[in-house]
Amino acid sequence: MTSYIDKVSGFINTYYIDPILQDEGYNIVNTLTWAIILGLCIFAVVRLLKKLDIQANNRFIAAIVPFVLAGSSMRVYEDAGIIQYPFNLLLITPIIYFVVFFITLVCLIIAKAISKKWAGKSTESIFASMGALWFICNISLLLSFQRIVLPMVLVYILGLGALATLFVYFVANKVGFGVLTDKLNLSILGAHMLDASSTFIGVDFLGYYEKHVLPSYLIDLTGTAFVMYPLKLAIFIPVLYIIDTNFDEDAESRNLRTFVKLVILVLGLSPACRNTIRMVFGI
Repeated sequence: MTSYIDKVSGFINTYYIDPILQDEGYNIVNTLTWAIILGLCIFAVVRLLKKLDIQANNRFIAAIVPFVLAGSSMRVYEDAGIIQYPFNLLLITPIIYFVVFFITLVCLIIAKAISKKWAGKSTESIFASMGALWFICNISLLLSFQRIVLPMVLVYILGLGALATLFVYFVANKVGFGVLTDKLNLSILGAHMLDASSTFIGVDFLGYYEKHVLPSYLIDLTGTAFVMYPLKLAIFIPVLYIIDTNFDEDAESRNLRTFVKLVILVLGLSPACRNTIRMVFGI
């Protein structure tokens, strides 16, 4: 019995606890586990939004973006060593996703309450303002501890991401592939092109390394992080097509579809922002 407990404990430490404590990145076991948890959370949050009478639409997604920027910049606190042990563990993936989710949910509830009292102001506009303020505070704190080292990195990443997105859009428009001319889908693809660009510049030119299992394997195999561009396209174009062609058109299905797209956007934009901020500050 003791031997069995030791084996289970060792397994948990090796694949879950140690990667968090040491910020070692991902392995195949915890990657699959976090993916399953994410899937369960999607359905739970959609139900929660329904109870709060909030529609998962394009306006809501736009209002979420400042919170993605805020969460990503807060993650850099740990990279910069601003937050010390044990509180820095709250800023390591995947724990930080729960922390940011809780803060975002509280802000959403407050924004909903304020909008009921403040005529003419929508929940989304108040919510977005709160996220923007949080992001500004995070950047201000980083600037008080760190100096900007590589400002042009921001230009390169935004430029490459925009060029890659425009290229895909023009090709899709030329061949009549409507999935990639839809504004929300194009925004999702743009977020992942930014992520690909940040990885390409960071790994190939600035000495950073990739922590995720599949990207890391492909980068080692090809010798360049440029492989992130075709990898992203190969994964997310089929995913977006499946999402757009396999959901019903009733209100509940539309909400679920839009929220799934929001999650996909966050999975691209969040690491793209964190990577970019780190490199700009030389962390």
